[in-house]
Amino acid sequence: MERKVLTTLIFSIAVLFFSFSSASSSSSSQYQTLVVNTLPSSPILSWPESESLTDESESTTSLSVHLAHVDAISSSSDASPVDLFSLRLQRDSYRVKSLISLAAVSAGRNITKRTPRSAGGFSGAVISGLSQGSGEYFMRLGVGTPATTVYMVLDTGSDVVWLQCSPCKVCYNQSDPIFDPTKSKSFATVPCGSRLCRRLDSTECVSRRSKTCLYQVSYGDGSFTVGDFSTETLTFHGARVDQVALGCGHDNEGLFVGAAGLLGLGRGGLSFPSQTKNRYSGKFSYCLVDRTSSGSASKLPSTIVFGNDAVPKTAVFTPLLTNPKLDTFYYLQLLGISVGGSRLRGVSESQFKLDAAGNGGVIIDSGTSVTRLTQSAYVALRDAFRLGATRLKRAPSYSLFDTCFDLSGMTTVKVPTVVFHFGGGEVSLPASNYLIPVNTEGRFCFAFAGTMGSLSIIGNIQQQGFRVAYDLVGSRVGFMSRAC
Repeated sequence: MERKVLTTLIFSIAVLFFSFSSASSSSSSQYQTLVVNTLPSSPILSWPESESLTDESESTTSLSVHLAHVDAISSSSDASPVDLFSLRLQRDSYRVKSLISLAAVSAGRNITKRTPRSAGGFSGAVISGLSQGSGEYFMRLGVGTPATTVYMVLDTGSDVVWLQCSPCKVCYNQSDPIFDPTKSKSFATVPCGSRLCRRLDSTECVSRRSKTCLYQVSYGDGSFTVGDFSTETLTFHGARVDQVALGCGHDNEGLFVGAAGLLGLGRGGLSFPSQTKNRYSGKFSYCLVDRTSSGSASKLPSTIVFGNDAVPKTAVFTPLLTNPKLDTFYYLQLLGISVGGSRLRGVSESQFKLDAAGNGGVIIDSGTSVTRLTQSAYVALRDAFRLGATRLKRAPSYSLFDTCFDLSGMTTVKVPTVVFHFGGGEVSLPASNYLIPVNTEGRFCFAFAGTMGSLSIIGNIQQQGFRVAYDLVGSRVGFMSRAC
């Protein structure tokens, strides 16, 4: 009898322990803590610690470089953080319209063509900023021999590498002197009709009198660059990369801000990762840190890495999907989303499907800030988050954000978890990647938005703090948290 009672007691304790453990696990998967850091009262953006462009790189197969935000070099750099954030959202709207426009083009390609001109690896720091229509993060690199140091926009939504060149027919204002190709020993124009010239979308030289291959890149927001297609040496943190095919733009018009040009990181054949595939294995990754909240001033800089070192073996990988009509964008297989530990019934793979005609799909983009989801998926996500955040005091909407909260006077709050379910694995977002400050008084907003189109975009706010790895050869994208 005593043995039976003892057995029953042990069983009851075990059940109680299991129930407590399950409840704790369930609770931890439903909510997480958000540290309430508002927008700072004064600007905190600055260029990361200077890096030498001439020091020898430690590796010829891997490269690391610092990145920076456009707000640190733009004419608005003295504006208040609230004003900078407002400008950021405005520019983000231009960016999204540009991407949607490109995806909708019937030709199905990033419009790159030759037109007549009118009369090893490396790593570095990334500057977070929003160049209207062209991207958000900048890096410092050298162009030519001897190297001229310039800012370049990093853009996973574009392929062609280009920069402004003198003489200018039309050039926008940039932070550094405009590159003069006549002063570079390594600059060479690409002959008209050459194999490299034929890699541009158009197959014929427009002007028979021209011996130089001419290029034009147009963006969905109306911005464009036109000039000579050339090869030049680029220098990244001591690593020289010779004969990079790039556009030397003499007519550059539109919404470009601050930078000398653009380093295309897209999936197409003329992007920088594709051109350097033999040296850097078609691999790169970046880690973007939060540069907006008052608690982010002391963080490490954002960085980009090229080469085998760019892809962590322990990352969560999801396969890349291929759009037969557009080879530039990185399409991911998003299967669903969970909020508060529960899979949303109103969000399914069908809402993110990329069809054979190139419609729909989900892309990941370095230049978009706020993640956009198809409207039905966004509404389901938003409503589920609101339901799980009923204890938080609601606040008025702000800009494109329709779900905001008043967290003034609080230091930490519990918020529902948000998890992306990709083909191949799950990515759980930190609370600061989806509930973000929009002013200095404690208003925070749910950093997602809906779109009436069929294209969904995973923006860089949701990517913050992750090392996002692109493996063009392996046709996959990886996510590794807390890896900056």
